[in-house]
Amino acid sequence: MKLTCTRDNLHQGLSIVSHLTGKNVNLPILQNVLIKAESGTIRFTTTNLEMAVSCLVRGKLEETGETTVPSKLFYDYVSLLPNDAIVIEGNADYVRVSCGSQKTKMNALAATEFPLVPRVQGTKTYKIPANDFREALSQVVFAVATNESRPELTGVLMRFTVGNGEGRLTLAATDSYRLAERTIPLVSPIEEENSVIIPAKTLLEVNRILSVFRDDVESPPSIELSVSDSQAAFTYGPVELISRMIEGNYPDYGQIIPKDFDTQAMLDREDLIKAVKTASLFSKSGLFDVVFGFDPVTKQASLAAVDATRGENTTACGADITGKPNSVTLNYRYLLDGLNSMSSERVVFKMIDVGNPCVVIPDGLDNHLYLIMPIRQ
Repeated sequence: MKLTCTRDNLHQGLSIVSHLTGKNVNLPILQNVLIKAESGTIRFTTTNLEMAVSCLVRGKLEETGETTVPSKLFYDYVSLLPNDAIVIEGNADYVRVSCGSQKTKMNALAATEFPLVPRVQGTKTYKIPANDFREALSQVVFAVATNESRPELTGVLMRFTVGNGEGRLTLAATDSYRLAERTIPLVSPIEEENSVIIPAKTLLEVNRILSVFRDDVESPPSIELSVSDSQAAFTYGPVELISRMIEGNYPDYGQIIPKDFDTQAMLDREDLIKAVKTASLFSKSGLFDVVFGFDPVTKQASLAAVDATRGENTTACGADITGKPNSVTLNYRYLLDGLNSMSSERVVFKMIDVGNPCVVIPDGLDNHLYLIMPIRQ
């Protein structure tokens, strides 16, 4: 195997695939990146057995072949090379890397030991706007459950529907204490509705890949998702990520979203974040409780917290409040997560009473919803 490519192309390709590798005592090959040079293309591939990432790298192919080298070592070394042409030669035992006056030799493992990455025979394919998808992921993925007792909650529900004559994608995540939902349009129309559950780790990796290409003027405007019965493949320009899907039925969360509210308040998002952070300093350790109160007469919202060892605090902020006076106890960390996921100047907070879920939405937008369960005293 012999190939030549620029330092920038090589560095970008390795930055995309090397993130997936990690130490594995039982299977050392999983620490390696598969370098495959054939049919005029250069492809890097890594896998952790749950998902696999491959990336085409532009370069000049002089001799076909394949081998594997330690991914992190290769990436770290290339990061230190000058911005010049890099020549890579190798076989099953070693890889030589030359760049100007710098030369190195890395031990390799045979490509035949690398796990076979299955192809996804996608029965359904969807085109999703890349920028919208990246934003939606950052607004939803954080709400997934970290406890494996309910596997379906460790993933994000991706529901494809038809509405207003166009295909729509709704992403939803919940850990039973809060729920985040965001809807975006699809690039291509769809014929039938469908739902899949994608692991949160997979979508975090997709989001990272999209961020790598964010400032690239040649990056495609949409990302393609192909799904089979048990696997999903995300394709974005030269990158393909293949992952398993989570089996099971996602809970019908629509039943817990209230339709009518007794109190609504419009607040400045940044002011509210500061007020929550201030009150949180006096919340009970482990409970993270703050009391969120609303007074429609004075047009004031208040956040209060009391801790026997630290003291107490009440912070007020102006709000446009309609409905009746109300208050609810919330986990301030969950509230901050939702507020930080939004970009609007103002947010609308809706509630019924101390025992029912509260809803936060960005002012003027109906495609993003965040729901928090109250702490019952």
